[in-house]
Order: sequence, then C-alpha cells, then structure tokens
Amino acid sequence: MSVEEDVLRIQRRLTKMASEDAKGQEQALDLLKELQRMDINLEVLTKTRIGMTVNALRKSTKDEEVISLARTLIKNWKKFLSARDSAAAGGNSTSNSKKEKKEDRPKDDKDKEKDKKLPCSFPPVSNTTDSVRLKCREMLAVAIGAEVGGEEFDGCASPEDLAEELEECIYQEFKNTDMRYKNRVRSRISNLKDVKNPQLRMNFRVGAIPAARLAVMTAEEMANDEIKKVRERFMKEAINDAQLATVQGTKTEMLKCGKCKKKNCTYNQLQTRSSDEPMTTFVLCNECGNRWKFC
Repeated sequence: MSVEEDVLRIQRRLTKMASEDAKGQEQALDLLKELQRMDINLEVLTKTRIGMTVNALRKSTKDEEVISLARTLIKNWKKFLSARDSAAAGGNSTSNSKKEKKEDRPKDDKDKEKDKKLPCSFPPVSNTTDSVRLKCREMLAVAIGAEVGGEEFDGCASPEDLAEELEECIYQEFKNTDMRYKNRVRSRISNLKDVKNPQLRMNFRVGAIPAARLAVMTAEEMANDEIKKVRERFMKEAINDAQLATVQGTKTEMLKCGKCKKKNCTYNQLQTRSSDEPMTTFVLCNECGNRWKFC
C-alpha cells in the first residue's frame, strides 16, 4: 500500500471519529503518531488535504496531547512550503532573464491549478489577532454548527469558515469592537442558536443567505415564524387602533366607561366579520382615553 493510500485511510478514520469519546481520543492519538512516522511529501499533502483534517481535529478535541501532536504535524508540514519557496528563489537568482520571461508570460491552466491546490492542504490563517474578535468568531462558530433534528451539511463550508466571514462583515461595518459591534454579534448568535428557528441557520449554512446579508439583517427579518406571526398580529391591531383614532365617531352619553365611570364617550361601528354578522362597536372614553369593544 502506498503512502498516499495510508494517509487517505487515516484521514477517513479521523473524520468519522467523535471528539467527545474518550476511546476515540486514544485512537486519534495513535493515528496521529502513525502519520508522524510516515514519509509524507508535498505531493501527498496536496492530494490528500490531510492538513485540513488534522487541523479540524485539533479544533474539535479537548485532549491536550492530541492538540499538541496535531500542531506539531501541521508545523512540520508547513516547512514544505518554505523549502519550496527557498528552492524557487535560488533557481530564479541564477537566471534573471528566465525569471523575467516567466513573470511576463501569463499563467496557464496548469500554473493556476497549482496555486489553487497548495493552500487548500493547510488550515487558513486568521486575518486578526484581536482577542475580542477571535472570541466572537468562536461563539459564532458554535451557534452556526449547532445541529437540531439531524441536519447535515456535507459539501458546505465549515462553521469556522462561515463564522470568520460573518464576523469580518460585522467588523467592517463598525471598524472596532465597541458595544454596537458586540450587540450585533450577540443578536446573530441568539437567532442562529434558536431551536425554533432552524431555517435561518440552514439557509446560512447552504449559502441561501450570504454572510454580508446576515450581518445586517434586523431582528424582525431573522425571527422565527412564530414570532413573526405575533408581530404581524400586533401590527394589525395597532393599525386598527390608529384608523379608529382618525375616524370621527359618534358622541354619546348612553355608554359608561368602566375605568373612570364617566359617560362622555365616542363610538364607531365597523364590519370586522362576515357581512351576515353584526357590526363591532368600538368605544373611546373622551375623559380618560380608555378603549373597549363589543358586538
């Protein structure tokens, strides 16, 4: 069996391993040690993308020994990049004319493919060292990665990548980590973790809602269907009250206010139900402003 096949075998086992299982942690450590003993080169790293798998394990596990060994492996594998860059620099310095020709000519498809493949073999480097921003990204990733009802997002971006993109969009709006920034992050976390609102999280995970859009959505836009219905009902009632206030009613002393006991009232009658039902009477007390209705 070739080194590449061995690496792919270990990669599959690491991917399926549950991070909270103690036995799984012991197996993960053995697999990482096996990787450490292998003669892995840059080509194998690029084809298998084992670097991403090991980095994902490092982020998900709580076992310090596994974390330490994973970091060591990633650090060692990154040396291939330095070695390759140094070799390229040495080769270029021996022939300036060749270097100029290479820079002048446009990249062909093969060159572009190499540029795309290599970074994917290693975990992305964060574009910030701010502790507040990093903590916000961590909390966003937990909210985005919460699974309810057996959701699966195979082939979608990881919660960590989505969290980084979302936090970056929020930060770009405020340019600092003040209270406005923190409140915006908290509201995204709260709505993404809402067990009654799985649709928001699902839409974000699959790309139906991009990070730039989610970063500026209002509470009303993010709310679950139940809350939206309640708000719609309240809005309808408020509109009805406003309409009643603008329509001049009929003054009467035949009706008595149950609040102030005065008989200075104004009433309106509206057809709020089907045409064969009696009209609804809305009453306003001109003394204390109390409102009530009856059929």
